[in-house]
Amino acid sequence: MTDRPVTETPARPRARRTIARGIGTAVAAVSIAVAAFGSVTSAAAGGDPTTSITLVAPAAAGGGWDGVARSMQQAQRANGIVNSVQVVNMPGAGGTIALGNVARLAGQTDTLLVGGTGLLAAEIQFGSAVTHDDVTPLAVTVEEYDVIVVPADSPYETLDDLVAAWRDEPGSVPWTGGGSFDQLVVTDLAVSAGLDPADTNYIPSDGGGEAIQALLNGTAAAASGGYPDNIDQIESGRLRALALVAAEPVDGIDIPTAVDQGYDVTLTNWRMIMAPGGLDDEQRTQLTGIVRDTVATPEWADAMDRYHWTERIITGDDLDAFIDEERERITALYEELGR
Repeated sequence: MTDRPVTETPARPRARRTIARGIGTAVAAVSIAVAAFGSVTSAAAGGDPTTSITLVAPAAAGGGWDGVARSMQQAQRANGIVNSVQVVNMPGAGGTIALGNVARLAGQTDTLLVGGTGLLAAEIQFGSAVTHDDVTPLAVTVEEYDVIVVPADSPYETLDDLVAAWRDEPGSVPWTGGGSFDQLVVTDLAVSAGLDPADTNYIPSDGGGEAIQALLNGTAAAASGGYPDNIDQIESGRLRALALVAAEPVDGIDIPTAVDQGYDVTLTNWRMIMAPGGLDDEQRTQLTGIVRDTVATPEWADAMDRYHWTERIITGDDLDAFIDEERERITALYEELGR
């Protein structure tokens, strides 16, 4: 998110104190999460992962990463895959704070980190000193699709209509989205449409709900956002879906893909499970097996339906190659944005 210049005047000390308290609260929350995480991992260090596991969600409760962690916790408990499972929320810097804290547990097998496209993007965006090379990727488990949406009363009936107006006068079509991943999707669409992404009028929103409000109150003309965040508004008729961002049509989602409309935009919000680095092949195989057992449970299947996830299992050498390809792809999109 781009920092906006703030003009300070002596007449607004209350606002400055409020901002300072807000920053202090955020820092304190991260510090508490890290301290709690340290206590949990110190107590469990070196343990058998089938006895006790800590699942780290690198964001606050209620988001997509948290949903994956808590769904895994429920599935593992209900099926006796792991005897004791705890979830620790550790938000900050797009997830790279959690990435750094898990990476420092090299050799331990009782802590797993939820990540995915957004965490890989944050690593690139923030130039994180700790990267995915410092942890042990175990498995991609699911992916979630973005949709391109406009208000129901929008003049844009199709994706071609939207792109035509955007191409004629890029700044006249304000876009929004609920996070950095959504902006990458808009960037990918711009590149596919032959537009300069740097000319896009993109208004970042703090989450999918705020992005929807920006559309409904006229602040934004179009948005890219997660299908689960937008499906209720689409079905209620308040938003019009112009495209699903997926490589091919998805069963149960009656929205044409961007690809089928001539735009090669296929970036998905995949979710991955990782462990600390420094593990041997036997340890990685054991932990990957735990993840595979978890995603084969009825409880996990229920979570997939509830969150509108699509199963995508990638492990082993295929996973290592996949991460390298996605890193290259996301880096290129940030370069298009001039970052």
